[in-house]
Amino acid sequence: MIYFSFRFLLCNAIICIVLGSLLGLKNLLQRQLSARMQYNLSIIFLAVLIVPFLPINSAPSSISWSHLLTASSSTNGDIQTTFLSGNGYNLDKINDFAVSVSTQIPTFIHTLLVFFWSIGIFIMFFLLYRSVKQVKALHSSALPLQNEELNALYIECLNEVNSKHTIPIYSTAFLKSPVLAGFLHPRIYLPIHLISNFNAGTISSTDIRYMLLHELQHYKHKDILIGYLINTVNVFYWFNPLIWYFLKRIRQERELACDSAVLQLLKETEYKSYGNTLINFAETIALSPFPFTMGISGNIKQLKGRILNIALFHQPTFKQKIRGYLICIFVSTIIIGCIPILSVYASDQTGYHFDTTEKNITQLNLSSNFGDYTGSFVLYDQATDKWNIYNMDHASTRVSPNSTYKIYDALLGLESGIITPEHSTFTWNGEPCPFESWESDQDLTSAMHNSVNWYFQAIDSQAGFQSVKTFLQTINYGNQNTGTNLNLYWTDFSLKISPIEQVELLQNFYQNNFHFDRKNIQAVKNALLLSTTSSGSLYGKTGTGRVNGKDVNGWFVGYIESDNNTYYFATNIQAPSNATGSQATEITEAILSDFGIWRK
Repeated sequence: MIYFSFRFLLCNAIICIVLGSLLGLKNLLQRQLSARMQYNLSIIFLAVLIVPFLPINSAPSSISWSHLLTASSSTNGDIQTTFLSGNGYNLDKINDFAVSVSTQIPTFIHTLLVFFWSIGIFIMFFLLYRSVKQVKALHSSALPLQNEELNALYIECLNEVNSKHTIPIYSTAFLKSPVLAGFLHPRIYLPIHLISNFNAGTISSTDIRYMLLHELQHYKHKDILIGYLINTVNVFYWFNPLIWYFLKRIRQERELACDSAVLQLLKETEYKSYGNTLINFAETIALSPFPFTMGISGNIKQLKGRILNIALFHQPTFKQKIRGYLICIFVSTIIIGCIPILSVYASDQTGYHFDTTEKNITQLNLSSNFGDYTGSFVLYDQATDKWNIYNMDHASTRVSPNSTYKIYDALLGLESGIITPEHSTFTWNGEPCPFESWESDQDLTSAMHNSVNWYFQAIDSQAGFQSVKTFLQTINYGNQNTGTNLNLYWTDFSLKISPIEQVELLQNFYQNNFHFDRKNIQAVKNALLLSTTSSGSLYGKTGTGRVNGKDVNGWFVGYIESDNNTYYFATNIQAPSNATGSQATEITEAILSDFGIWRK
């Protein structure tokens, strides 16, 4: 949720573009689409507006907006150095570090935006709460309709609309026009003054019939549910004037569709009479009821549009219906096709769908190993084709890979010919470095063990942005996003990968499913070797993510190669501070030791 405000604004920009296109298309096809079809298209788009709030795990995308949300970083930032110490390794064998990425400015902007957005939501909810109280007051003050003649007329109306349910009808003194209210238990409320006028003969049974048919059509087409959806959207998009216009228009389309549904029940000679009912009672029905009700009401401008719609109405032919359906399906397909695009920006691409079908998976309880850290552990046993996973949700969540990505960055350099297994040395340019072991010429092995940023940045710089992007797609690395900064895209929230994907990639790397040069694969393997004991050989890479001077993301990924098996593992830990690669390594060692896989 850290950057939800930014992603939500991006979603709104996309929504406005799509909505503007939809409104233009509907105006263009107005004569080809019935009022009901136009209303249905609006309902479909209304449902699309919920997408930014759904917990969608989107598919990988090559587009990233994360570089807009984070401040730029350089190697002159705070450095956190971690060693694989106290575990039998040579201290010079591997060093891990983290460049501090600042998020203070976007966090402040995010907080400000969320604050004002929340204030608006609070006000809108308060207004809706008042409306809910009005509906409750309406219900408590209403009485079942006692007029036998009107009750008989109501039964006839129920038969006309072929309603399978008998909706209770009540009389009330708090309304000017009939309304339908109630989500779970809908009821029709008829104003007492209309009943009195009916008894006095100043209102005909025909007028009452038209009003009742209108309310029953609202019920039949589930307009109460749509009304709740409209009000919900109104709450969360209160700041967007185009959405306000759209919601106002959909309410008008709802009444036009309802009028058309009533007209289809009437004879052609009754159309004028139905229009006259709207005109004769314009003064009262123009008084709109509260949001959670469906009525025959509307403002004077809307009533003029409805009367014009009645005047032009004709029963559609079979050919016109088919044409309308085809156009509606076509436009609906376009609208629904925008959902994946919208969901990419809404979900921030943090989820990975791990296909568990036909997989042998054991879910572990390793909470004692992780202590106060939030994290996950993934282990794949190649010989038995078995997965052992702690915290499945976290294991399928994508986060910054930090320095673990350098495994594949090295492979990029080798496959691009920038370096070779025999000639992989880059000359240090003499500029001061934040870590002493960086201030010398580096080959692939020393750069991997010392996690030398400038070495891998040089590979990316020579490869170029497009080559890096293509390489990420080739090996299917996480979300495949590089942002616009080739210096630290693996740690600045652009590139992301889940622990499960780390293990799957390690399998593909070890078995060379990428079909790369075997010498290049072996060169990277040699650079990853940490230790060899009687248990086998341990290969791995750590990574630490530092934000605002705090170590918040720690990685240790790799594999153990024994005489008769290979085990692939990935551990990720997260915390407000002290979540480092070395801490992830200690946790991993303890778990592997408990499994009897690795002994120092």
